[in-house]
Amino acid sequence: MTARVFEAALGIGAPWSVRAIEFDERSGVLTLQVDFKPGTHFTIAGNEGAHPVHDTVTKRYRHLNFFQHECHLQVRTPRVKLPDGSVHLVTPEFAGRLSGFTLLFEAMVLMLAQQMPFAAVARIVGESAHRVMEICRRYVAMALEQADFSDVTALAIDETSRARGHDYVTLAADAMARRVLFVTEGRDVATIKELAADLLAHGCPPEQIHSVSIDMSAAFIRGVNEQLPNARITFDKFHVVAHANLAVDKTRRIEQRTDASLKGLRWTLLKDVFRLKPEDGAALHGLLSAPKLTRTARAWMYKEQLRSILEHKQVNVTRDLLRHWICCVMHSKIDAMKEVAGLVRRHLEGIVAWTQTRQTNGFLEAINGLFQAAKRRARGFSKMSTIQTVIFLIAGKLDFSAINPHARQPT
Repeated sequence: MTARVFEAALGIGAPWSVRAIEFDERSGVLTLQVDFKPGTHFTIAGNEGAHPVHDTVTKRYRHLNFFQHECHLQVRTPRVKLPDGSVHLVTPEFAGRLSGFTLLFEAMVLMLAQQMPFAAVARIVGESAHRVMEICRRYVAMALEQADFSDVTALAIDETSRARGHDYVTLAADAMARRVLFVTEGRDVATIKELAADLLAHGCPPEQIHSVSIDMSAAFIRGVNEQLPNARITFDKFHVVAHANLAVDKTRRIEQRTDASLKGLRWTLLKDVFRLKPEDGAALHGLLSAPKLTRTARAWMYKEQLRSILEHKQVNVTRDLLRHWICCVMHSKIDAMKEVAGLVRRHLEGIVAWTQTRQTNGFLEAINGLFQAAKRRARGFSKMSTIQTVIFLIAGKLDFSAINPHARQPT
């Protein structure tokens, strides 16, 4: 195989060329010696004109494997002397952003790391997991520095667990583009303050945000009201119904202690009624058509009424129906559902806003699921910087092509 073929595979051109090819059979390492054409003048970023070579140093770069063999570039790299007497090392256009790698190698690592754990990528490319992680961390940091949030007007904010116990990470995403914009530790008022500062640093004044979907966390509500003054808060239907589902399950667990017929109905009561198997549907029908309704059956009916109300698109109709629903529940004997009614009453306008904005955190829940799956495959992430890197790789839709022309565009 000729040196010219290797040059085409490497994507290098004038003034660089492959001068020699060495293969170590024992280690299975292929080394390509790259040199520049004598008499070439080089430019240095931030300095005008092209400058002659002062001396050279040898640099080694890890490149894509050649078949199953490791491939390295041994580059005779020039240093140039500027008019002010300072000497600067030339960076070849194929050199990566992390010392010791080519751009093509780093682009492959990025592509693999978006689909699998760092340790698995490390085994494939033959590098340490630390080096693989550092490549991804560097690219994420550089892409975030260049990110432009000037077109963001609606946010979705949610939290996910970082570890066992009450250890959380807050995520904020562009609700329209469905890309994660911000990741930080905690889930209190301070996290929303950090978010507002980060938006401003990326060209989005906090006053520009007109809509935010969050859960019914008191800290998030206060933070949004203080830091995003023009934002209308939306509590999406799925969060509200989730609270009702918990109330149904709590009622069932209490009542089944004295009513054995309720055992085994947990998932039947929580699933969408239109997706039940025939045998589960028959069990539910039997529960609802019994001569004397159990409190569990009544709780399920209240939950379905709430779900139906939130399907309406007229604000006034939804508000009136919710108020009537609250009144009915409060006059019932189902304590767990009364707690939900109180929650709906306290956050009525934010829930009603769902009928207009239809803004949901559903896609963030999906992202949380992907992150938790990645965390399990990697047997946990201990550092916050690693957590941020993984989430942005999965769902940041960062444009790495602006940093590395071989990296694929975000999807």
